[in-house]
Amino acid sequence: MTFEEEWASLVRRQEGADATGMQLNEAGGGSGSYSPDLVVRDDELGKIGNQAASLFRQIQKKADAAREETSTAANDLTGQDLAMGSALLAVHDAWNTQTGTVKEACAHISNHLDYTGKLHDQDEEKIRTSMRDAGGHLMTPSRIRDHID
Repeated sequence: MTFEEEWASLVRRQEGADATGMQLNEAGGGSGSYSPDLVVRDDELGKIGNQAASLFRQIQKKADAAREETSTAANDLTGQDLAMGSALLAVHDAWNTQTGTVKEACAHISNHLDYTGKLHDQDEEKIRTSMRDAGGHLMTPSRIRDHID
């Protein structure tokens, strides 16, 4: 598949996918006004990041409550010389490790989406302000492609 065929396929697929949060635009001609070729919708990234942060808080609240109850029960059973106390303590430790992993993943997703949005904005600004043709005109990615063909 040639680059042009693959690109056309991606554009067609993108036009049918409204919820992806990205949009491919056509180049903005020679008018001198800037029109980005790839748009990252911060509101979409923000929604996903907020959901991850909300999930983190919910897990933290509910897991901490369950962990405390399990710990109390394990200590009570151990204090009564029941072997089930040590088994329940092992469940407590596994629970603590697993919920910590899930919370860490949620935090990572939220933080990464914040970082991604900021980095994209910085990259877009760098492209917009530093890439110019010999005539001094801004070189958007679509205009760069015109010079390759």
